[in-house]
Amino acid sequence: MFGQSEIRKVLPHRFPMLLLDRVTEVVPGQRVTAVKAVTCNEPWYQGLGPDAAAETYAYPRVLLLESWCQSAGLLATWESPDPDVLEGQVMLFGSVSGVEYHRPVLPGDVLEHRASITRRVDDTVIIEGGSTVAGEPALTVGLAVLAFRPAGELRPGDPAPALA
Repeated sequence: MFGQSEIRKVLPHRFPMLLLDRVTEVVPGQRVTAVKAVTCNEPWYQGLGPDAAAETYAYPRVLLLESWCQSAGLLATWESPDPDVLEGQVMLFGSVSGVEYHRPVLPGDVLEHRASITRRVDDTVIIEGGSTVAGEPALTVGLAVLAFRPAGELRPGDPAPALA
């Protein structure tokens, strides 16, 4: 089992956007299982008043997907971590498809993310998986494509010459 210290050595994300709490299993180059505990103390719940309806506490779907993607990114970079996005290789999510949301995730739920590498081609990794709460499906990801590029190639270059 790996906690925040190890996760932060692999991923560049930090509060409030580091959406993984621990890694319970990792088989480098193959699969990962990671955990995220959802609590009502997270920033996205700040604006909810005392009379907020129960459904407004559903964890935002985009954050559910982001949390799963962080587990996929952790798997893709586990063997060669490079959390400094200003140097070295930068991990980019190229696409995500086959995404299905099965149930709302609420404060008090513990998400278990599973991600598996299905293919690796040069600097591109293809991953699939999903998330459960207490064994019940919450999210399915059919395919996620990650690409790695040198940080220097992603920096803005010299300004384009003015058109005459």
